[in-house]
Amino acid sequence: MKILLVDDSRAIAMVTSARLESFGYQVKHAINGQTAVDLFQTETFDLILMDIEMPGMNGFETTTRIRALEGQETWAWTPIIFVTATDTISNLVTAIEAGGDDFIAKTVPEPVLQAKMKAMSRIAALRNRLSVANAKLQDQANRDGLTGLLNRRAMDFQVDCLWEKAQAQATPFGLLMVDVDNFKKYNDHYGHQAGDDCLRSVAACLERIVRQANEQQTAPGTFVARYGGEEFAVIIPDAAPGVHSGLAASLVQAVAALGIPHEKNADWGVVTISLGASCMSPAAGPIKELFRQADQLLYKAKANGRNRAEAL
Repeated sequence: MKILLVDDSRAIAMVTSARLESFGYQVKHAINGQTAVDLFQTETFDLILMDIEMPGMNGFETTTRIRALEGQETWAWTPIIFVTATDTISNLVTAIEAGGDDFIAKTVPEPVLQAKMKAMSRIAALRNRLSVANAKLQDQANRDGLTGLLNRRAMDFQVDCLWEKAQAQATPFGLLMVDVDNFKKYNDHYGHQAGDDCLRSVAACLERIVRQANEQQTAPGTFVARYGGEEFAVIIPDAAPGVHSGLAASLVQAVAALGIPHEKNADWGVVTISLGASCMSPAAGPIKELFRQADQLLYKAKANGRNRAEAL
């Protein structure tokens, strides 16, 4: 268990740290409230032992600040035990209201301290298991059940966040709208099970090419999502000049190279995609304008014969 000890007295902190370390715990000392808040933002702790009386930011205010930071996360809660020499009812009430979970005296006997720490260790282990389970559930909620890609809801959330970042940094934003050519005819001819297999194969291909672009740093931060039905979206949050059109061409070629038979896809005989690739500065308009442009380019690609990308 990793413990953050917050105490302005170095002498008391040394003694307390030695006691805790003798139980087998890892201890990090913060000399004041601000240092504790700074450490909490960069490291993960299983327990915080918080002194109340400290100059500047006292223990109550420090705890309030830490709880506010945790409130920014989807799943976060770190047990906080107040440690004080004045075990009063008023301090106890204020400690709980500030976000504390327990209250012990600095002169707590060794067996009591050890028992408290064992209880906190059990809570920390349970908290970690719950955190892992919650992360898995959150990931499942963000994934498309058929292809394993991000779903539309998760994509919209990420796009909104990335668009705000692009606005702040004045960086161009790229979007590729992808559609499987003549997919309804594929389903009608080969059956829905084959259609599902086809979409999974196309999704895996798109993801592979995008992953390679990320690894090669040609399009860092790019990701693929299932937009709906046989449509996919590729988000390029920091698009260098020409990257969106180059990636679009690579995706078109890669899907055709899969060689998935498609007798009803006239002129090609295999599964192909059409793609609209748009890139714009956030200063040029709202995010819906980027999607409108990419969608128009997608229809243009289909009108011009499919198995191609149209870029702007």
